[in-house]
Order: sequence, then C-alpha cells, then structure tokens
Amino acid sequence: MSAIIHIESDGWKSRLDEDFTEENVVRIADAAARVWSRTAPGAIVYVAYDARPEAERFACLVGRVLAGHGLAAMVSDRFAPTPALAWTVAHDNRACGGIMVTGSHNPYDYLGIKLYMDDGGIASAEFAEEIEASIEGEPSDVRGPIERRDIVLPYLDDLCTLVDGDAISRARLTVVVDPLYGSTRTYLPAVMGALGINVVEIHAEMDEGAEDMHPEPVEPWVDDCEQAVVEVGADAGLVNDGDGIRMAAVDGAGRFITPHQIIALLLEHLLVNRSERGHVVLGISSSVLARRVAKSYDCRVVVKPVGFRHIYKEMCKGDILLGAEEAGGIALGSHMLERDGLLAALLICELMAKSGKTLEQLADDLSKTYGKTCYARRDLRVEAEVIDVFRTMLPGLNPKTVAGREPVQVSHMDGLKLEFSDESWVLLRPSRTKPVVRVYAEAPSIQERDELLEAACDIARGEAGISGF
Repeated sequence: MSAIIHIESDGWKSRLDEDFTEENVVRIADAAARVWSRTAPGAIVYVAYDARPEAERFACLVGRVLAGHGLAAMVSDRFAPTPALAWTVAHDNRACGGIMVTGSHNPYDYLGIKLYMDDGGIASAEFAEEIEASIEGEPSDVRGPIERRDIVLPYLDDLCTLVDGDAISRARLTVVVDPLYGSTRTYLPAVMGALGINVVEIHAEMDEGAEDMHPEPVEPWVDDCEQAVVEVGADAGLVNDGDGIRMAAVDGAGRFITPHQIIALLLEHLLVNRSERGHVVLGISSSVLARRVAKSYDCRVVVKPVGFRHIYKEMCKGDILLGAEEAGGIALGSHMLERDGLLAALLICELMAKSGKTLEQLADDLSKTYGKTCYARRDLRVEAEVIDVFRTMLPGLNPKTVAGREPVQVSHMDGLKLEFSDESWVLLRPSRTKPVVRVYAEAPSIQERDELLEAACDIARGEAGISGF
C-alpha cells in the first residue's frame, strides 16, 4: 500500500529508510506538475537540493518528472540553501514555482520536499491542499529532460548589496561560521570574506560525526561553535540550520544568543540603524521580546498561528518590515517572502559594525532595555485518542487560574494561549500530525516559567481535574 502523504506547513519529510522513497517523491512531483501544468502550462519550475548525500539524485528525479509533464525544469547545478531557491523563483517572472529537496533542520537520515509559490513564498495552505489532493496512489513513468542552472551565485551577489559593506569592512570583525554541515557551508563564508570579515568555518566538510548531529541551531548542537568562538577569540559565532532558513548566534564570551534575542535585535537594528518601517508579523509562540521592541517604536504587530505559511500569507498583503517564527526563521519584507538565515547572519555583522558594540553588549542592552525573559518549550507525548479529545475540548477551555495566576487575555487562535499582567504567558498547542501537546511558557524568571509549564502540562495530562482526561 502506498504511503499516505501529508504536506505540512514546511512541506513533507520522512526518513530515508522509511517513506522517503523514489516512488513517493515521484508521486509528489507528479501531483505538483499536474497542478502547475493546469495553471501555467510550459512554465519554469526551479528545483534545488541541500548538501545531504542523496539530495541531488532525488532533485534530478523531481526535475525529470516535472519535465515529463511539459514544464521547463531548471535544476540547480550544485547544492543550494533554500533562500537561494526562493529568491530565484521570486526574481523570474517565467517561473510558476519551485521545489526544494531538503531535510532542513531534521537529522541527517531525513529528507523532505518543500513546495514554493511563484512569488518565492512557501506553499500556502490552499496550494498545499491542492497538491495533496492530487497525489495518486501510484507514481507515473513520465520523464523529460532537465536543464542545470546556477541559482546560487546570483543570489549570493545580491546578498552583498543588502548590507553596508563599507561599515562591515571597517569593523574588522572575526566571526566563526557554523553551517552544521548544511547547505550554507562555503557560501556564507564567501560572502562574509567579500565584505571584509575574517571567517573561521567549522563543520564544513562531512566527517564521521556529521550523521550524529542535528542541523538545528539550538543547544546542544551549537556547543562546538561556542567553544570555537572562545578558542579563536572571535567577535561572534553564527549558526545556520541545514537548509539556511534559520540562524542563531554565539557571543564573544561563548554564550548562546537565542533566536528570540536575534529577532528582537534585528528588528531594532532595522528600525534604528537602517531607518526602515513597516508592520511586524510574529508566530503565536514567539517571545514577547520582539513585541516589546515593536511597541517602543510604534510598530503594529500581527500575531499568527504556528507555521511560517501563516506569516507568509500576511506578508503578501505588503507593508511588512519583518516576519519571524519561534525557531529563528526571519523574513524581511524588502527582500523576499521567505526566511533567509544567511541575510540574518549578515545583518548581525552589520549591527555590530554600525553600533560599535559586541554581540555580548548588544544582548545585555536588550535585556536592560526590554526586560529579562525566560522561555522554554516542552513536548508532552500522549495517547492518540487523548490528544483527539484535547483538540475537541480546547475551544471551550478557559481556566480561571494557572499556577495561581489569573489570565488577562485568552486566545484560541492556535491551541490555548493565556497571557498575564506582567506579559508572562503559556501556550498549549496540540501537534497537527503527532500525538504530542507542545507546551510553551515565558516569564521573567526560570522559576515562574517552570511553574507555568508544569501547570499547563497538568492541564494537558488531565491532572487539573478537567473532565475528559
């Protein structure tokens, strides 16, 4: 029996020894080709792939399937970060979309398929549903010729123009770059070198430890970067995920700078040092820090459900300065409608250069100005039937108190979010695809945060006396 394929907010993914097979990849490519052929017959579709060993083979297969349906398949001639694909699609009026073969931030035994719209944005919910509904049980045998195209160098050339190269060059920064063996390797160091930054790159070549690392810019996977920054005496360390849409950082003291801090720092940088304006779009699970920055500069904030496709849809309306998600994916409205971890890294360098401050000083200033916050997420595994009941009950769930606190605002936009008078908050959100309740909390102290987390987990477990659990 053919696998059931569900296209989530960031596409479809599976393990290479499970459902990520040629048959299933062809089924998705067939479905996408049928939809695009109906709406834009003969149009260009760009196909790219990340740095994983099997990715190129699957990308070429996708291209041949698209070409077999009459589309012009342009396949990258080298591994590419996802932002390069999105940028290329957005800058070619002949393109109707793109497909990225990538495992993204997942372990190295995973691969996936991401679908892109003609504006370079991640597939909308409506488009993903249309593709999913078009997936047939058996793969076709239609194939056609592909053309290999350099989509990386034009994108990198454009990146160099988006920051103040003179200011960066004068700052004489030394930066450790950690691509986590992913598809920004060699590329981000090349751009930084062209801008006058002294770069030390780690995890650039696949070695014996590569398959054991998760290419996700969070602890503990950033530990090597923290150590390298201290050993080299670098100004900062910049870490990307496996396909380059996310980033995090390490300051000169070897401290991890969270994606939440990065989002807030870059937002203030855009407003103060670059004099840019516009709305800010944040995921419901994002830290309060960015909202505080936006409020201090009278920026309107729009909050959307988890999943970047919701942020993308809001960005399509225009007048957006920045869109960002909890995991560190940041999109600039002036650049394109997709997250770009390479540009975010360059902007951190520009921020240090223009402010004359170290990343450590900038992070400390952020806490002094906007308050210290402690953020955490827990994934609570429950039985499938329990999570179904939980999903059903959530719209009517409205606790009077949580951890002895009385909520001042309740939202059922995506799960249950409770906010308190000091801007602490807690969010319970059942996964759309797994028997997991994701519980998030943020508060001024670790103790207060953990109290909220525990109380919310009690609600999810049914230990708070709520019937049905």
